[in-house]
Amino acid sequence: MSIMQNNTHSNAEGSTGAATSALQTWGAGVRLTIMAVLVLPTAALAGWSLYEIFKPNRLTEMEIAQLALSMLLFLWLSMSFWTAAIGFVLKLFNIDPLSLRKALPAPDTQAPLKQRHAVVMPVYNEDTRRIMVGFEACVRELLDTENGKQFDFYMLSDTTKPDMAEAELAAWEALTARLGDKSNQVFYRRREKNTGRKVGNLADFCQRWGSRYEAMIVLDADSIMSGERMSDLAYRIEQNPNTALIQTIPMPVRQHTFFARFVQFAAHLYSPMLATGLSFWQTDSANYWGHNAIIRVEPFMQHCGLPTLEGKEPFGGDILSHDFVEAALLRRAGWQAYLLTDTTGSYEEVPSNMIEYATRDRRWVQGNIQHLGLLGVKGLKATSRLHFVFGAFAYISSLLLLLVLAFGTADALYRALTPVEFFSAEYQLFPDWQIARQGLMVATMWGTAALLFMPKVLGLILALIQRREEFGGAWRLIKGGVLELAMAIIIAPLMMFYHSYFVISVFAGISVKWEAQAREGSMVPWLVALNRSKVATLVALAWGAATFIYTPALFMWLLPVLTGLVLAAPIIRITSSLSLGRAAMRGGIFVIHDELKECRALKRVRIGMANIEQSEAESRNAQVPGLPESSWRPMIIQDFSAEPAPRDSLAAEAA
Repeated sequence: MSIMQNNTHSNAEGSTGAATSALQTWGAGVRLTIMAVLVLPTAALAGWSLYEIFKPNRLTEMEIAQLALSMLLFLWLSMSFWTAAIGFVLKLFNIDPLSLRKALPAPDTQAPLKQRHAVVMPVYNEDTRRIMVGFEACVRELLDTENGKQFDFYMLSDTTKPDMAEAELAAWEALTARLGDKSNQVFYRRREKNTGRKVGNLADFCQRWGSRYEAMIVLDADSIMSGERMSDLAYRIEQNPNTALIQTIPMPVRQHTFFARFVQFAAHLYSPMLATGLSFWQTDSANYWGHNAIIRVEPFMQHCGLPTLEGKEPFGGDILSHDFVEAALLRRAGWQAYLLTDTTGSYEEVPSNMIEYATRDRRWVQGNIQHLGLLGVKGLKATSRLHFVFGAFAYISSLLLLLVLAFGTADALYRALTPVEFFSAEYQLFPDWQIARQGLMVATMWGTAALLFMPKVLGLILALIQRREEFGGAWRLIKGGVLELAMAIIIAPLMMFYHSYFVISVFAGISVKWEAQAREGSMVPWLVALNRSKVATLVALAWGAATFIYTPALFMWLLPVLTGLVLAAPIIRITSSLSLGRAAMRGGIFVIHDELKECRALKRVRIGMANIEQSEAESRNAQVPGLPESSWRPMIIQDFSAEPAPRDSLAAEAA
C-alpha cells in the first residue's frame, strides 16, 4: 500500500460526500449479489476439481473431511481474490468504488468548520515518550490549520502502573509548557481503574464531555495523523449528516527491523487496491478498526453502549473487539459508515518481530471469534454479519488448513501402511486399479495458487503502473515485491501454526490479557525464539520424518510448510534484526514513499523522539491538570435481542 497519486486522492476523497445518491440505485444488495455470482462458482469449481481427484478411488472418511474443510477455504480464498480483482480494475481506471464514477470532487473546504470536534487518544501502560510525542505531533498539526480552534484534544489515560502514571504527569506538564497559550485546548484525564478496557475509557469521555462535540477523531497510542487528514474527516462528517463513521486506512511507518519493514512495505503496496475492492461491496456499511477514524458522538452514545454478554468466554463476558460491533450497531440504527481508500496522512506502527506480531494476533483472535456469537443480533445488516464472519475466519482458516494437511497426511500414511486390495468383490473379473488424475491435480494446484498469490501480483502490477516512484522506482519496487512474496511464503507456516493454536485455546476457554504492545524494535534473543517455536519445530520434524519414510511424494509437497516450521527459531531471530532491516533499506528493499518524502507529521515525531529525553529530567511532582466542566449523559446500553429503536425517535428523545 502507498500514498495515492493526486488524481486518485481527489477521487477517493469525494466518495463520502457524493456517493449517497448513487447508492440509492446501486446499493449494497446489488454489490453483494455481484460478489456472490463471482465467488460461489469459483469456490464450487475448485471444490468440484478436488472431488473429481478423490472420486475414482472411492472416497474415504479422511478425504470427505478434506473436501468439506477445503470448500470453506475455497470460499474464503475466492472472496479475497475477487475483492482484490475488483479493487485492481477500479484503481486501474480511477473509478470511485462507491459511486462508480470518476474523479468525484473533494469536500468543500472553503468555509470554516461549523461544529466543535474532539481528538481523543486512549492509552494504557504505554511508553510515555512515544505517546507524548505522537500526541503533540497531532495537536500541532491541527492547531496549525485554519480550523485549529474548532478542536480540543484529550489524552485519556487508563495507565495502572504508578511509575508510568507519574511519568505521564511529568511529561504532560512539559508538553503544556511547550504549547504555551495553545495548551488551553489540550486535556489529560487518568482513570484509576481500567474498567471496561478501551470501551470503558471512551464511554467515560463521551458521557462526561461528549455533548460538547459533534464528532471525535479516535487515535491509538501509536497513531499519527496529518492536520489535513483530520480536518478532512471533520469536513466530511459535517457535510454528510447521515454519516456516523468514517474510517481511514492507517499506514505502517517508522519501522526498522527486517520483519516490520516487510509488513510495512506489504501494507503500502497492497492496501489501496484491497481497500477499494472492500469498499465496493461493503458500500455504506464499512467496518471500524478502532482508531484513525472519526465518529459522530451523538449516535455513538445512542447506539453503541455495549452490554456484558451472558455465558463464559469466548462468547460471553466483555465484548473485546468492540470496534467491529460498534460499526455494526451504528449501521443497524440507520447511520452510514464509510471507508476512505485514500491512504494519505493516516499512520500507525506495527509489531517489530514475529513474536510481538503473534502476541497481538492472539488478542484479536479471541475478540474476533467472539463475534460469531453476535451473528444473531437483531437488526444487523447483511454486510455487518459478513464482517463478523470474515473477521473470525481470518484466523479460523489457519486451523482449517492445518486440519486439511493433517487429514491428507493421515490418509496417505494409512494407504502406505495398508496392503492394496485390487479385488474388492468375490467374483471380480478385473482389478480395481488406483487412478491418479495427474492433469486435474496439476490444474487444481495452479488454480489454488492463483487464488492465493494473484492478489499480490495484481497489487505489484498496479503499483508499477501508477505508483512506482513512491517506492523509489520500478527496480526497487520489483525487488521489494519479489522478496515480500518470498517472505510471506517463509513465515506463513509458522503463522498458520500460531493462529491454529490461538483458535484452539480460545475455544478451550483460555483467556488472554490485553496488554500494551512493545513498539520499538529489538533483536529477539535465541532462547526466546527457541522457546516460542519449539512445539512447531518438533511437530514438523516428526511430521517430516513420517512422510519422508512412508510417503516420499507427499513429503516433497509438504516441504515448503515443513521447512518454515523446522527453521522457525532462526526465522524469528534473523527477521527481528535491526541491522538487517537497515541494510535492506540501504539496498533499496522495502522502501516506501514516506521514507523518500517525509511528511510534516512524521517529521515532527522523528524530531520529537530524538529530543524528548530532555523532558525526562523534569520534576516527577507534577500537579494533576484541570479538566473541562463535565455534563454527564449516560450511554444507552443496547439490547441485542430487540430491534433497534428508530433513529429519529432517539434523536428526538435526546433533544
